[in-house]
Amino acid sequence: MSDMRFEFLLLSRVFRSIGIIFITLSSSLYLSLLGFSPAQIGLIFLGAIGVTAVLSLSLGMFGDRKGYKKSLILGDLTGVIAGVLLWHFSLPSLAAIAFIIGGVGGAAGGMRGAFSTGLTPLVASNWVDEEERVRKMSLLISTASFAGIGGSILLSLVSVVGKNVIDGYRLFFGISAFLMIASIACISLVKEVERPKKTTKIMQKSSAKYIGKVILSNSLAGVGLGMAIPLLPLWYKLAFHVGSFEIGIVFTISYISTGIGSLIAGKIHINPLKVASLTRALNGIFLLAMALSPFFGLAALLYIIRGLNAGIGSPNRTMVNIRGVQSEDYGTASSVQGIATRVSQMSSGLGGFLMEYALPLPLEVGGVLQAIGGYLYYWLLGERGQEDAKKVDEGEKRKPTRTLGKN
Repeated sequence: MSDMRFEFLLLSRVFRSIGIIFITLSSSLYLSLLGFSPAQIGLIFLGAIGVTAVLSLSLGMFGDRKGYKKSLILGDLTGVIAGVLLWHFSLPSLAAIAFIIGGVGGAAGGMRGAFSTGLTPLVASNWVDEEERVRKMSLLISTASFAGIGGSILLSLVSVVGKNVIDGYRLFFGISAFLMIASIACISLVKEVERPKKTTKIMQKSSAKYIGKVILSNSLAGVGLGMAIPLLPLWYKLAFHVGSFEIGIVFTISYISTGIGSLIAGKIHINPLKVASLTRALNGIFLLAMALSPFFGLAALLYIIRGLNAGIGSPNRTMVNIRGVQSEDYGTASSVQGIATRVSQMSSGLGGFLMEYALPLPLEVGGVLQAIGGYLYYWLLGERGQEDAKKVDEGEKRKPTRTLGKN
């Protein structure tokens, strides 16, 4: 079998990462510039995450039936819509609507540039061997993370282009929309294997049983992530009185470290579950340390190291998440998992209120929850999860050999 034109999938992540990282990274700063309070921004992100959750489920089910390429393309269209609206309009109400209907808001880490609905099931469907899946996913995440540097550099340049800062943001929102269109064009050139016929309306019981365990762990970690990460650029601004240039530099270096971590992940031959669990727990500890930091430089360094750690853990965690899922359920299962994580990240609304009460609180509470989530992930998917995955693997081996689809 050919390599499915994997290079075009990588190129799509480059274009998407630059565009979506800039929009996401600048969202809280731009809304603050338009006069929104931290609590109001948190509520806007809550709405954006809710829209993403609905899209994720519908596009995941669509992908199982019509193809994961098509779900990737439709998912990227929301970023195009958001970018175009933000480019043309600067009214506060319209900006808020653009972020919400585009599903743009939330974590602006390196992985944000890699993932969109359909990516994980496409990789899982095209490549059966788990080590190969991890290698492919590590390349996708590292490529997107390195490309994310472009988005953070755009943020640093906002104040030096246009007649004023708002014009600078609008210019780069427009560029981001065109980059998302380029991503869609690249995805259309990727090949996809023919999918097994869907035998259930939603998913098989064995798949549901396995992802239920994943969801429980991911939801707890997601609540912590939602409290801390979506408002992190604004937290840096309020806690240390730094501007978009300095914040952009921090995220630029963080994306480099995440990319390096993802490359390392593809070369680690350790139980993926252990790597996934440990790195998630450490992510929480890094958030706690950042909250306690008295200096901007130290808080920035801790976030950069956290990015390296996240890059190592994400490819492993992504593939562990679908270990016990039937191939016909990849899209729906990935979307349901994503919804659980996204819905839990609606805690960003609470994070905004906590930030108004005491600046360190969102990172402190979020860090504790994410650390506990890392332990719970290993406890749920250890021996219990491996038994489920083994049964699914045995069932998959009895299925007919897959062939390339027409798309």
